[in-house]
Amino acid sequence: MAERSGLITTAELADILLHADIRLFDCTTYLEPAPEGSGVPYLAVPGRHTFEAGHIPGADFLDLQGEFSDQTTALRFMMPAVAQLEAAFGRHGISADSRVVLYSIGTAMWATRFWWMLKSLGFDNASVLDGCLDKWKAEGRAIETGAAKGYSQATFTAKPKPGYFVGKHEVLAASARRNTVVVNALGPQFHRGLEPSRYGRPGRIPGSCNVSAATLLDPQTKAFVPLADAEKRFAAQGITRDKRVVAYCGGGISATIDLFLLDQLGYDNLTLYDGSMGEWARDSSLPIETG
Repeated sequence: MAERSGLITTAELADILLHADIRLFDCTTYLEPAPEGSGVPYLAVPGRHTFEAGHIPGADFLDLQGEFSDQTTALRFMMPAVAQLEAAFGRHGISADSRVVLYSIGTAMWATRFWWMLKSLGFDNASVLDGCLDKWKAEGRAIETGAAKGYSQATFTAKPKPGYFVGKHEVLAASARRNTVVVNALGPQFHRGLEPSRYGRPGRIPGSCNVSAATLLDPQTKAFVPLADAEKRFAAQGITRDKRVVAYCGGGISATIDLFLLDQLGYDNLTLYDGSMGEWARDSSLPIETG
């Protein structure tokens, strides 16, 4: 098992918290019900209020939808232009010499989304806090309140890598290829189309398998499941190292939990369908599967 860096424990973070090169970020967003008739599946509310109520000392806050997503599309959280990301990460003090630590509240998916974005931009020195803020607080570690103090502005220079994000047409073609596994990170009831979907038509991308992101996290501690357990779950769905993996979910967020653990396990040929069901389910020209 070729375990890689990218995961940091609460104890490890506590040891390096005061290092000058650390750039620590709370990445939390909340998905709240949208007003009826608004035409959007949910409202993306930045977690700034919970950040100010309590965060790891020295942390800054990242607003995924507000600063780090494409504002020209109705879809939430879509990857924006590289120049927008360079400016935003630079404003938050990230440079080539930084060591970035990412966390969120309740679930790691907001942190893993930023981890995936940074990797796609050629920045590999980012880690996700195992167990989120929840584990940090449960251990009685120090908490700070109030607005973010932020870091000094820096120059962030992206070196974009191809293949980290794909669109719907490539996903449609990939779903028919024997060397590719398309994996849905939503819950099994949504994968099978047994419950109404806030994204549009219920169901899944035809031929896709299901490794729910929720099953890859301990519901009590919020930590990732052991890598050996994760690998068994992936292998049971036919996900092996010799195949390309295309991951999707509702909005390109929870699927990054699957991608993070696959990367930890040493899988290399990984990609994210950024539009996910938020795009697919509303496009009647695309096939959908239930049952």
